[in-house]
Amino acid sequence: MENQEQQAVEQTQEAQSAPAAPELTVTDLQNIKTIIDAASRRGAFGAGEMAGVGGVFNKLDAFLNAVAPQQPPADQPPVA
Repeated sequence: MENQEQQAVEQTQEAQSAPAAPELTVTDLQNIKTIIDAASRRGAFGAGEMAGVGGVFNKLDAFLNAVAPQQPPADQPPVA
């Protein structure tokens, strides 16, 4: 019985000390899109970089448009 209690304590300690998994939300992606747009308007990217930046921007925009209908409004908690 004592062995089981010790194992439970060790597992709890491991779970508490484990680093949190990185998190990226749809809001983060929307912010990235805004940053890319602002940087491109301000001339932060060279002519040779614009095709790559534009391609990433378009992919990000398409993804956000696809997931937008699935997202609950910001003032409502997600339904479990």
